[in-house]
Amino acid sequence: MKMPNFKESILSLKRFLLNNAIMIKNNSGEPVIKLLLATLFLFLTLEARENPFFPSEGEKDIPFTSNQDNSVPQLKRATITLPPHARVLKKVTIEFKNLDGSIEKKSVELNNAVDWHLPVFISQSYAQEKINKKVPKKIKSYKKVGSIKGTQFFTSKNNLKIITKDKILRKFLLVQPHRIVIDFKRDSNMKTYIKKIPNSVFTKIRVGNHNGYYRAVIELDGYYRYKFSTQKNGYLITLH
Repeated sequence: MKMPNFKESILSLKRFLLNNAIMIKNNSGEPVIKLLLATLFLFLTLEARENPFFPSEGEKDIPFTSNQDNSVPQLKRATITLPPHARVLKKVTIEFKNLDGSIEKKSVELNNAVDWHLPVFISQSYAQEKINKKVPKKIKSYKKVGSIKGTQFFTSKNNLKIITKDKILRKFLLVQPHRIVIDFKRDSNMKTYIKKIPNSVFTKIRVGNHNGYYRAVIELDGYYRYKFSTQKNGYLITLH
């Protein structure tokens, strides 16, 4: 059986007193109006909360405080390392704790290209933004990283230039590790050639001889799409 709450009990008592006020009389036959009105007035002005342990409407909770030391170290700089297939940063979300202990999140929408080789930093240190000045574009400087008879390899950042007169039979991409495979048409008796490339997205070049062609395998340091184009004196591979 459902028990009536405190407010319902008060309302029932008010209705009872109003309905029976004119019926109650004393020994002299006079209604006891004054007593009933005084009692009714007290109940009409009476206010109480159903649960006194919770704040009433309009009141606010006082944040919990104690002598416990809840201090945390000041943020200096946090680092996030991106995976090799990351290319565009879409959003940054920060989750933080408020004074009252509640947890909130704030996000900022982005749409910026990123280099996954470089970490992303979170810091509160203020650094004045540099004013962007128009700087003339530098001509790409290529560095020779390997060569075999009739073929040379040059790199410049995400570009690999292959200088050769040999025609390409086929080219394709393989994974684990990520590498580009190119077959060149030429009979050759060359020995297997292997050249590591330090500090480059092209980490290694391997060349091996086959029947009627030789194969060049260019290993990469991560996941990329690549564009292959023909140049006057050879071919160009550009990674994206």
